[in-house]
Amino acid sequence: MHNGHHYWGMHLLWWIFWVILILWIFAIPYNIPGQRKKKDTPLDILKKRFVKGEITKEEFEEKKKFLDEN
Repeated sequence: MHNGHHYWGMHLLWWIFWVILILWIFAIPYNIPGQRKKKDTPLDILKKRFVKGEITKEEFEEKKKFLDEN
């Protein structure tokens, strides 16, 4: 205390800081733009490779069949 006053401005800033920190921690797992995303499945990766032209249709179907069996 300084002359009977609390430093309310600083006290308020700390409350704001903790509220933002807690909200940020709990918001991270959710699908917020620019935040964490779920990991691609092997089939998703295979589809992306096919669309990009990295593998042929035959390779895609062969690898898809392999994934379906396992």
